[in-house]
Amino acid sequence: MLRHVIPPARFFSQVSNDIIRHPRLSSDAVRLLTWQLSLPLDAEESLSRTATRAGIKKGAFLRAKGQLKEEGYVHEWRQQGVRGLWSTVQLVSSVPLSAADAVVLRGGGVPVVAPAVTSPAAGRPTGRAAGRHPEKPPKGNTSNHRVGPPEPAPEEARKAVTDLQLLDPRLRVPRGMVPQLAALAAQWLACGHTPEGVRTEIRRNLPAADTYIHSPGGLIRYILRDPQPVHVPPPPPPAPEPRVARMRECEGERHIQPLLFRPLADEDLCRTCRRERSEASPQPPSRRPMVDLIALGASTPGG
Repeated sequence: MLRHVIPPARFFSQVSNDIIRHPRLSSDAVRLLTWQLSLPLDAEESLSRTATRAGIKKGAFLRAKGQLKEEGYVHEWRQQGVRGLWSTVQLVSSVPLSAADAVVLRGGGVPVVAPAVTSPAAGRPTGRAAGRHPEKPPKGNTSNHRVGPPEPAPEEARKAVTDLQLLDPRLRVPRGMVPQLAALAAQWLACGHTPEGVRTEIRRNLPAADTYIHSPGGLIRYILRDPQPVHVPPPPPPAPEPRVARMRECEGERHIQPLLFRPLADEDLCRTCRRERSEASPQPPSRRPMVDLIALGASTPGG
């Protein structure tokens, strides 16, 4: 293998070989992480924006982001501002960090799950866009256009998002939002999750018990916005076959108690019983005397 490498004199980034050669990070995850590490320290570019600039599609981006979070290179927190606006804080590091270390680097803040209609952008919250006049007057018929009802979800998906107040009394979702939440739950079921698994995911992402939830439906919608594939643990190695499984009970009559032995072929008797049966069986006449006479030099009859 021949290599021609010229070290750059400017506009380069130092990246650890542990990241480039990481066995559990895909090429998209490595590209996403190295791109983020190459940005200036004061840059506020989110991971989704980096994925767009790097040409990484949404599905590949979600898988890459999940790998980086699992390996400790990316940490996220949702927080609510003074005016009730929610935002996402992202921490990208060049070395793996535990959740406790990431909180210390962030400044000791407590992560809170945030309800939102769409995926909140990373960075500072921006002002509301509602309440302003359109830049251009609308054309055509501007009468009230009602949005049709969402597609019906399977009964299992509806079961996953029904009676959520049983999980937490704060989750009193309006009845009109149940079809929309059921459609999101159906995407989780399509990834291999069970209805109980979806409810477990909701319970796991709830904020602290002393935190008031302003919009339970928005919170559930935010939690179920990105369905994650089911993590199937590898099957355990097969247990070694016990030695007694290869043993057989001797069918001989000399044993007071059952005796187990390991057969060499397909025999039904142990070694002792086989030897006794061999000694008890009639033997052909011995030719030993004739052999002794020959050895002493005697002539044989008729010789």
